Amino acid sequence: MGTVVYIIDMHSKIPMHIQLYQALKEDIIANFQAGDKLPSIRKMASLYNLSKNTVESAYSQLYAEGYVESRPKSGYYVIDSFFDTGVKRVDSTEMMREPFKKYVYDFFPAQLHREDFPLKTWKRLYNKVLTHEVDFGAYPDGQGEYILRNEIAKYLQTARGVSCSAESVIITHGFIDAVELVAKLLKNRYSFFAQEMPGYHIAHKVFDAYGYTICPIGVNEQGLKIDELQRSQAQIIYITPSHQYPTGVTMPVSNRLKLIAHMQSIGGLIIEDDYDSELAYYNRPIPSLQGLDESGSVVYLGTFAKALSPAIRVGYAVVPAWIRKRYQESCDSHFARVSLSTQMTLAAFMQEGHWEKHLRRMRILNKKKHNAMKEAVIKYLGDSCDIIAEGAGLSLLVVPADPHFNWAKLKDLAEQNAIAIYLAKERSGTAFEAVRMGFGGFRLKEIDKAVNAFSRLWYHAMA
Repeated sequence: MGTVVYIIDMHSKIPMHIQLYQALKEDIIANFQAGDKLPSIRKMASLYNLSKNTVESAYSQLYAEGYVESRPKSGYYVIDSFFDTGVKRVDSTEMMREPFKKYVYDFFPAQLHREDFPLKTWKRLYNKVLTHEVDFGAYPDGQGEYILRNEIAKYLQTARGVSCSAESVIITHGFIDAVELVAKLLKNRYSFFAQEMPGYHIAHKVFDAYGYTICPIGVNEQGLKIDELQRSQAQIIYITPSHQYPTGVTMPVSNRLKLIAHMQSIGGLIIEDDYDSELAYYNRPIPSLQGLDESGSVVYLGTFAKALSPAIRVGYAVVPAWIRKRYQESCDSHFARVSLSTQMTLAAFMQEGHWEKHLRRMRILNKKKHNAMKEAVIKYLGDSCDIIAEGAGLSLLVVPADPHFNWAKLKDLAEQNAIAIYLAKERSGTAFEAVRMGFGGFRLKEIDKAVNAFSRLWYHAMA
């Protein structure tokens, strides 16, 4: 069992829950055994003079990534399946390899540049709601403040064709929180969970941690393979139909209707993650799958991470009435998942029209960045690669033309040259591999130089 004393720097710019999460993860990999119990949240908070919320956030991240499991009324335990993956257990000093290293270029595929955030407007609205609208003497609404839920519902109805009202919206602490909430609420109704493969690894890790049997379903040029799903035992399916993660394909309306019909026929549930729908650069995205459903078979998930800020940690789940009833009967409904001041500031931001103005500005700006990235990839990588996904979100997906391309060499070279790159396989859990060329975190004028520097590593990895 772990015996390392964790160093938590109260003066660091790195949030304390991230510091604790990193330290715990390193300790679990290096020292813990399967089934070992983590210290209780209360004990950890007392030992390191941290708030319970800080410790809970760190434990929740470990849980979401599949390192630990939560046992009711018992605590958190190192999960058995983590040690069945063939992962080499290494010395903790090796694991502490510059976790917050400064990179010359960072191609993170879900990042915005700090200058893109409307800080002046946000600060003004924050001060306004803090002074006049936040009631510090009352508990916030556990489902989320009505004013924010109503603004989100109005936006989704207009922009994404979602059939919803304020009553059907639950405010969450981002995507992972929403997925975990759904998994928890439906545990005594369903047992088999399906996901697109390749697909976003966090979703199936969360459901696996709650004891669901995982059913991977393949993807083709039209998205999820409906016939394969029909042959499975899956009762819940998680999909990204507007811009499939990571391949970028869009599920056509005909397949969406087939999917809905199948899940209705078995009394199942679709979890629709409307991934990248707000940042489409060529065409308007197909309206939401949820808007086609009339039987309460779809949960619709979204966040403000890619178009506004990942730092504010606000997401939402639009749920059918029967799931909302389960939520209201659960202990999760008693406490707000996002701070009241953040909710009220975002509500004012949307109510005063700043959200739609900001979204238009971000589409224009990120389209320019998208096009600059595409042009630079073509300019510097040429025929050595294919761009297989583009036109939405904050990254391009690039694969080498050479089937013997050395991915490990590329990764090592990038680390040696302080260039942060991100490979699809790391997050999608299959043999599918590609490099995700994120552009959102760059200034427009930086993109050409960044891709030029990356190209030198790329060609070395081909040799």
